Amino acid sequence: MSTADPQVPAPGDPLTEHPILEGRHSDRAYSESLLAFVHRPAGRTWWALLGLGLAGTTLLVVAICVTLFVGVGTWGNNIPVAWAFGITNFVWWIGIGHAGTLISAILLLFQEKWRGSINRFAEAMTLFAVTCAGLFPLLHLGRPWKFYWLVPYPSSLRVWPQFRSPLTWDIAAVGTYLTVSLLFWFVGLIPDLATARDTAKTPRARFWYGLASLGWRGSAKHWRQWRTGYLLLAGLATPLVVSVHTIVSFDFAVAQLPGWHTTIFPPYFVAGAVFSGFALVITLLIPARKALGIEHVVTPLHLDNMAKVLMATGWMVAYGYIQEHFFAWFSGNPFEMHATEAEFFGPYAPLFWMQLFCNVLVPQLFWFSRLRTNVGVLWVAALLINVGMWTERFLIVVASLSMDFLPSSWAAYRPTWVDWSLLGGSVAFFGTAFLLFLKFVPAVSVSEMKELQREVDASLQFRREQGTRPGGAP
Repeated sequence: MSTADPQVPAPGDPLTEHPILEGRHSDRAYSESLLAFVHRPAGRTWWALLGLGLAGTTLLVVAICVTLFVGVGTWGNNIPVAWAFGITNFVWWIGIGHAGTLISAILLLFQEKWRGSINRFAEAMTLFAVTCAGLFPLLHLGRPWKFYWLVPYPSSLRVWPQFRSPLTWDIAAVGTYLTVSLLFWFVGLIPDLATARDTAKTPRARFWYGLASLGWRGSAKHWRQWRTGYLLLAGLATPLVVSVHTIVSFDFAVAQLPGWHTTIFPPYFVAGAVFSGFALVITLLIPARKALGIEHVVTPLHLDNMAKVLMATGWMVAYGYIQEHFFAWFSGNPFEMHATEAEFFGPYAPLFWMQLFCNVLVPQLFWFSRLRTNVGVLWVAALLINVGMWTERFLIVVASLSMDFLPSSWAAYRPTWVDWSLLGGSVAFFGTAFLLFLKFVPAVSVSEMKELQREVDASLQFRREQGTRPGGAP
């Protein structure tokens, strides 16, 4: 085949030397293929998965009702482990939500072309993960209906928040992050909602998609204003990637407890958030890619790039582990040194070694390009990383609290069925929300795929013309 063929990648161009898109498709073909799952009736597999998700969500509701009517005493929390599954789940879910902002906002500002196929998955995942995260601190208050006491508002009762507490900072940080992420997700959806409106097969679907698309007509004015607003929101969301999980890390770093009081926590938490977030994106994307039939826009290049990000952030997390334990040893503080020794040989040692296996050793598989694009290996590795990152959060919260400054008060933590139900139920709720997202919203940005196809075609056309000129490439 000659290089003039429009489907043959030309060397030297970042748009064409790697297969960002497989094959060449028209605008109509992209609209039909990427909206096919939205418009056709749901299959048995989708209904079965939705039923499982709703069953797990029902368990979550039961656990919440038990917590509200009986009290937080139904959890396994005790003294000195006053924080346990609740805060562990909160930090884990918040970290997972960071990948959405990283993929959508930062990669958009850097004009990375491969983000367009996966950003919608990550943005939706962010919203659902932050919603799950916000549930646990509210329940942990004991009286969640008084949550507004943590918010800085003019109070006639003069009940003011403790502004020096990072727990209060969490309210502002997480609330801002959720609001900006929701706006960013919805603004990016508007052109695709209009496409869904125009291709809908029933009057009811046309009405609802038309209502959600806010009268989008695709005029030059609409596109100009949309791009300006989208970029502004991306610029606004980018600092939140660093700030939100940095503030979450302050919940621990500003305390004096052994194992918590360390300056490595802010960057270490941010790297771990991106690490766990990308792992969950891969965990969800790989089966959805097959079920939705979108292999032509989510290519091995996307899997390869995400695996490279996992390996890079995995090394950052490993560096954080090394520094955390080095600081404890170098400080000469007997309490810090004992906390470190307890991680290696104490009651939670099996979890510690499992964490190292999942978060440090497993990402080393991605040194090999063949494994980075192996769907089975990549999915299992991402799943193990999710487990490892939850285990890490558990050890940070529980292991440090179980052995504080007073040996006579040391106690082990054992979760109850309510703890497990809240964790499993939140995962089920997340899965239910994700299934509904796949069914009613375009999972891949249709407008960005059309634009990317035009850029690829223009680049190939330019290369073909260059090859026919005197002195050009053959």
